[in-house]
Amino acid sequence: MSVESNGAARPVVEIRNLSRRFGTAEALADVSLSIPRGVVFGLVGTNGAGKTTLIKHAMGLMRAQAGSVSVFGLDPVSNPTAVLSRVGYLAELNELPEWMRVEELINFTRAFYPSWDDRYAQTLRQNFELEPHKIVQALSKGQRARLGLLLALSYRPELLILDEPSSGLDPLVRRDILRAIIKTIAQEGRTVLFSSHLLDEVERVADRVAIINGGRIIQNDDLETLKSCYHRVVFRFGSAPPATPQLEGYFNWQGGDRHWSACYRGDVQQAGHLANAEIVEHSPLSLNELFLALVGSRGTGKGEHA
Repeated sequence: MSVESNGAARPVVEIRNLSRRFGTAEALADVSLSIPRGVVFGLVGTNGAGKTTLIKHAMGLMRAQAGSVSVFGLDPVSNPTAVLSRVGYLAELNELPEWMRVEELINFTRAFYPSWDDRYAQTLRQNFELEPHKIVQALSKGQRARLGLLLALSYRPELLILDEPSSGLDPLVRRDILRAIIKTIAQEGRTVLFSSHLLDEVERVADRVAIINGGRIIQNDDLETLKSCYHRVVFRFGSAPPATPQLEGYFNWQGGDRHWSACYRGDVQQAGHLANAEIVEHSPLSLNELFLALVGSRGTGKGEHA
């Protein structure tokens, strides 16, 4: 079957067993990811976890030392023009030519993309309240972020990559960026790779989430599946246990005296019980709670193996 006829089934991004070292430091360790078409894929992790390094490989800015990277079925290093012409990109450090006016920069960028949508660009400019004759140097950080997003969206890329796009921005600007993302994925077949440490924002827009820690993927699943699989369970003991409770399937214990809580992976109705204790409450974890439980517990050497 040809690539074109199988295009709908082929993942937009496919990374297999990708590893990367900088000297003795391991930045990525045997990472495998598959991002299907038409989803918002959230990539979350602490600073230095490997998010940006992974994105640079997907953009063809780094060559894989081990493993492989495919975007639209192509190697982005060997085929940069064919790949990047279909990718929109916005990063936290959005460098724009400061001497240009907003309208000049839009027209300059427009010349590089045959698929540029003038009407859509003007709609975004108006929605983002960007004055066409204002010099980029005079724009605020939030206005620059909006302008960068406009430039990334206006040629309607098949893949939009956002690397910490709203870090350090005020809530109103972050809201505008999220709204633009939602509108982007409303277009048939478009895909978003959204890297951020602002987990509440990822939770609002992501269909699928991968958690990266220390260069390794420790979770990768549909967001709703993740949230349905992990619970916080609260126990009440008849008398205070002499040490931190231990029970298979539970991790990240917190508490003291007679009241303890822990995270549990699986069907909470099938959860095990502790002697001399009753389960008084259980609730699904938010993405932020799940991240802190998994990454925090791994940081102490007691994390769950996923």
